[in-house]
Amino acid sequence: MLALIGTVPEPEVGLVEGEAGREPGFIRVGSRRFPVTRGTPALIAACLAAGEVLGTPPPAVFLGGDIGRGTGSRLVYRRLVDLLPQGDFSLVVFHYLQPDVDWHNRILLSVEGRSPRPILIADAGFMYAAKMSGEAPRYDLFTPDAGELAFLADEEAPHPFYTRGFILHEEQNVPELILRAFRHGNAARCLLVKGRVDTIACEGRILETIASPCVEALEPIGGTGDTLTGLVAALVGAGRGIAEAAGIAARVNRIAGALADPTPRTPVQALIEQIPRALRSLLDSAARLHHSEP
Repeated sequence: MLALIGTVPEPEVGLVEGEAGREPGFIRVGSRRFPVTRGTPALIAACLAAGEVLGTPPPAVFLGGDIGRGTGSRLVYRRLVDLLPQGDFSLVVFHYLQPDVDWHNRILLSVEGRSPRPILIADAGFMYAAKMSGEAPRYDLFTPDAGELAFLADEEAPHPFYTRGFILHEEQNVPELILRAFRHGNAARCLLVKGRVDTIACEGRILETIASPCVEALEPIGGTGDTLTGLVAALVGAGRGIAEAAGIAARVNRIAGALADPTPRTPVQALIEQIPRALRSLLDSAARLHHSEP
């Protein structure tokens, strides 16, 4: 079973958990509805949209209401420490949570005791906590952008605010930053670096870069990195390997963006609506290519 974990900027929510569902412009978790603008709701919506094509069951979702003060994140942490040792989760995806090294370590300890151990993916705040704890190599995939990668690459920075200035996060430096993050033990087993060019690396080696289709209007649209992480989650949850899932997800996210024909004011929901069509098209093309090979 796939578990998606994050927050929403609604402090009155407290803690919400349950099976996720999707409807136009919203996700549902249990009896609650949340608008899909960006952040964890966009990740969940993208995962659900891909699941419609992949035929996978809806993920379990755990959301805390948090506006940066950590209250909702702590509710999520506390719940997971109790649940994860017994839960039947084969893949756990951590997203926007207030970074807290102590709680992170409790979560990781509860997961490490499982057999088999679930696949672990981290993005955003929880990825920061994973690096700050010194336990990044225990994860299977991080999905940073170039700025987040710069923090991973800085072996001395205790917090993203303190990433040293000489470690530049321009996209042309991504290969160097990837190698540095792996060298200092601050990367997961694999990285999917999101940007104008998406870069996939595993075990310190860059496997693939994906640059097309390039849709310039997507750059200012918030939430496209969240949808990419949601796509990876869906594909890994359906049985794809980490590197393969990352490559498919990067392409599908770009194709869906092109199909949405966006302007800078287009909401990320428009891209999410195109995910089933984009994923089906890519998988069908791959199947035709496979059958045509001698």
